[in-house]
Amino acid sequence: MLRIMKYLSKAEIGQMLIALVTIVGQVWLDLKLPDYMSEITTLVETPGSAMSDIWIAGGKMLLVALGSTACAVVTGFISARVAASFGQRLRSLEFARVESFGPAEMGRFSTASLITRSTNDITQIQMFITMGLQLIVRSPIMAVWAVAKIAGKGMEWTVATGVATAVLLATIAILMAMVMPKFRAMQRLTDNINLVARENLTGLRVVRAYNAEDYQEAKFTAANKELTDTQLFTNRAMAVMMPLMNSVMNGLMLAVYWIGAYLIDAAGLMDKLTVFSNMIVFSSYSVQVIMSFLLMSMVFVLWPRADVSAQRVMEVLNTEPMVKSRAEGGFTGGLADGFTGNAAGAVSAGTVEATATPAPAGTVEFRNVSFAYPDSRENALEGVSFTARPGQTVAFIGSTGSGKSSLVNLVPRLYDATGGQVLVDGVDVRDWDLTALRDRIGYVPQKSVLFKGTVAGNVSYGDRRDPDPDAVRKAADVAQATEFVERMDEGFDSPIAQGGSNVSGGQKQRLSIARAVYRNPEILVFDDSFSALDFKTDREVRDALAVHAKGSTKLIVAQRIGTIMNADLIVVLDDGRVVGEGTHRELLESCEVYRQIAESQLSRTELTA
Repeated sequence: MLRIMKYLSKAEIGQMLIALVTIVGQVWLDLKLPDYMSEITTLVETPGSAMSDIWIAGGKMLLVALGSTACAVVTGFISARVAASFGQRLRSLEFARVESFGPAEMGRFSTASLITRSTNDITQIQMFITMGLQLIVRSPIMAVWAVAKIAGKGMEWTVATGVATAVLLATIAILMAMVMPKFRAMQRLTDNINLVARENLTGLRVVRAYNAEDYQEAKFTAANKELTDTQLFTNRAMAVMMPLMNSVMNGLMLAVYWIGAYLIDAAGLMDKLTVFSNMIVFSSYSVQVIMSFLLMSMVFVLWPRADVSAQRVMEVLNTEPMVKSRAEGGFTGGLADGFTGNAAGAVSAGTVEATATPAPAGTVEFRNVSFAYPDSRENALEGVSFTARPGQTVAFIGSTGSGKSSLVNLVPRLYDATGGQVLVDGVDVRDWDLTALRDRIGYVPQKSVLFKGTVAGNVSYGDRRDPDPDAVRKAADVAQATEFVERMDEGFDSPIAQGGSNVSGGQKQRLSIARAVYRNPEILVFDDSFSALDFKTDREVRDALAVHAKGSTKLIVAQRIGTIMNADLIVVLDDGRVVGEGTHRELLESCEVYRQIAESQLSRTELTA
């Protein structure tokens, strides 16, 4: 929990120091009350005391009580303010960190877990700062100060207070040992229940199609029961604490008065008033000591969950993305805007050597590239080499799992190659600034993704300037999306629901293609992005791309032979290796794997037409 406090701002630290002063002031004022109580008791018990003296002492006592209340209000206000601003900063930091994650890091944290960490976990931290910090500071100060005040006022009373304190500490230690593991499990189980609920909602059509409602309900019930049982255990364990505290406090008060009665009975006539006065003071201070531990018990209710939550948030904040610009690691220099390495030679000891001269803009080259996923021992790609030049269309085909998507994901550095080099414009992609590299690439993923907003907003997504309506329409024309967009009620201003749930799969795919075309990139990457299009629309999109993006390098992953027949270069993959490379006609003659795929889809007449 303490480690996460490093993210506090200087202003927040200053406010917390002010709160510390008000807490100390409140404790001092609270501990002054027994003194005035003792003074009033002495005045009442002393014959001939003036009533005005009692009123003066009572007035001072009232002012002290009001001062304590004022300090408590100021402390609460500051704590709430610091907690809110700190929670806001943590959410922003966590979101920014997640934005830097690649697929490898997203595989480590599930989506449900990241949502829980940025909401529920940060709420737990806020609650602790709002309530726990002032308690964890106030309680020890009050306990030590109160003990110092009562020291020497009676050995018997001191022993009774020490026994009560020992019982409380032992009980708190036992309870914490029992509940801490459960608090850790509780956050994990919260992740799990979010995961099950999210999975059910996103897959609702499949659930209904397979009449699997009962199965999903049973799955959710099991996750819900596991979380509930854990919460019940922790709540029951913590429920023991408050009654125990009250019992110990009441028991100590009885012990103080019993010992006081014994001491008064044994004292001489002149000492009885002194003993009685000491008993009143000691009873008040002993209550303050027990109250300190009572408040501390509240801290122990909040601390475990806040500590676990802080650890989970820190896990995200401390996770460094595997793929990042070399400039972040201290690399500078280069040949052109966006380069962070040295294209004229080796950028540094242990880095990859780049080419001597940059290639034309849009050139993509793979040099003996191998790649393995972070959690895999086997390579997904092995020894892949080819060159895609500006204006060319290079297609990739192969059986499922042959490594086609893995290959094109290396170009925008969604992953880094584990061997060899991937070069863009003649420079290793690891020597590019990530933003500059990805600004040169229009990427259409295998699964089309749309965002809540408008059609125009999705097509111009990522444009840091004001979207150009003419460019939006032109990109939609290329993607053959204008026809269905104009049929919508508000045209390009029509709303798109979250995830694009109000448009069909083919429409989502066309809008995703339009988004890539809108950027006018040097390189267009289509990762099986024509699969939801009919053959006519597929052909129209490719013909429009040939005209509109004739200067761009086009990398196309496809399953349909008809999509890639006219490509300038077709790379055939099998089990991560290149088994054929050439044009459609060349591969029909020279590559058995390609011929088998082609003949399974088209007749010989269609293949040779």
